[in-house]
Amino acid sequence: MRRATALPPSFDGTARFTYDGSFDGLLCVLLACWESRRWPEAIQSEDVAQGGLFSETQFVPTDEARARRVWEGMLKYMPGEARTNLYKAFLSESPERELLIFRYVQLAIEAGGQDISENFGNDTVRAIADITKQMFREKHRMEAFVRFEKTHDGLFHATIEPDYDVLPLIAEHFTKRYADQRWLIFDRRRRYGLYYDLERTDIVSFDAEAGQAGSKSAVSAAVLDEREPLFQSLWQTYFDHVNIPERRNIKLHRRHMPKRYWKYLTEKQPRERHFRPIDNKQRPQQ
Repeated sequence: MRRATALPPSFDGTARFTYDGSFDGLLCVLLACWESRRWPEAIQSEDVAQGGLFSETQFVPTDEARARRVWEGMLKYMPGEARTNLYKAFLSESPERELLIFRYVQLAIEAGGQDISENFGNDTVRAIADITKQMFREKHRMEAFVRFEKTHDGLFHATIEPDYDVLPLIAEHFTKRYADQRWLIFDRRRRYGLYYDLERTDIVSFDAEAGQAGSKSAVSAAVLDEREPLFQSLWQTYFDHVNIPERRNIKLHRRHMPKRYWKYLTEKQPRERHFRPIDNKQRPQQ
């Protein structure tokens, strides 16, 4: 096992750490590693942790003050963008994300504040960079592929099922873009969402049943605005008309719009209703 020589000066042994699964909780684990001088053999959320035969397991409680101390202290050893990338790595839900984050911070401390973000010869730095790229792509796909449905009370609802936990990363985009309307974006896989009430955007949770409801959306058709089917049909019609058959490239289309997202895209749903253009709105006689 590699022994670190950064602050604290040495590690006296190894240990397995568990925490509550939150990012603040992970920051507290990092501090516990340094304070106890124990190199983490594993860092896992307590609900998925597996014990080792010959190593000590320590649960680290979450303390917001201690987490803030670590988060702010990171800026002594890395630029703000690198610190943000560690948060993105945490949201990736990669099984190794906790250890990668610890190792990255430890490397930054050992470098004495020198930026290590482009040291791609290091496995840890390269892994964080790769995860960050994946998160960047998923974030921008969600910003492009969200399709809202209007309910009868004026709420605009959208269901998504991203590969990674990107809701915290897209909150600012939708808050700025749709600041004049109430909306809810629901992550069906993780059973929580973002809710904007015209004043602030909050994270809201849902029960298990909400994550299983419906095939396309967690919103029943009974609560949709009566004009919503018309608007969806108009969008489908527009999508069909801008399509140029001679330039169709299915392979390229699926690369830019992966098929796993189609079930939540209005333009990819079956054409159930067709509306003809209004032709009885003639100008009044002069």
